[in-house]
Amino acid sequence: MNAIQVLKTTRKNILSLASKYSDEQLNFIPEGFSNNLIWNMGHVLVTQQLLCYRLAGEECYSANSIIDAYRKGSRPESTADSSEINMVKQMLSEMVQNTEKDIAAGKFAQYKTYPTSYGITLESFDDAMLFNNVHEGMHLGFMLALQKHIQ
Repeated sequence: MNAIQVLKTTRKNILSLASKYSDEQLNFIPEGFSNNLIWNMGHVLVTQQLLCYRLAGEECYSANSIIDAYRKGSRPESTADSSEINMVKQMLSEMVQNTEKDIAAGKFAQYKTYPTSYGITLESFDDAMLFNNVHEGMHLGFMLALQKHIQ
């Protein structure tokens, strides 16, 4: 098993969970929560790009508007429409293949050290991939908790 395999499996689980819900349900914020299913999906998409790509000096695949909407510290400010939801779903899958391709191309030779709020300092792309998988697992857990409140 390697980090890409874990990423693929987590993304498959996220997309499987999301496929059960309508756009309205993906946007629903239950009482006591500060975000929704689609925000968690967009957040893991954006975080992986920031941790793995931006800190390695590489361009992110997502537009800055998507990065701003879903980055750490953001909250759902508006309802994600079906085109945004479909884009997030598609990118969740495509980023796994993009990352595999970019690893093979040697794109991640450099890395800017980054201390996470989790208490771990990332010093390499490999560190970023390992930490990203922890992060995505945590947000999948949040999504499982959220779904219990969706009608």
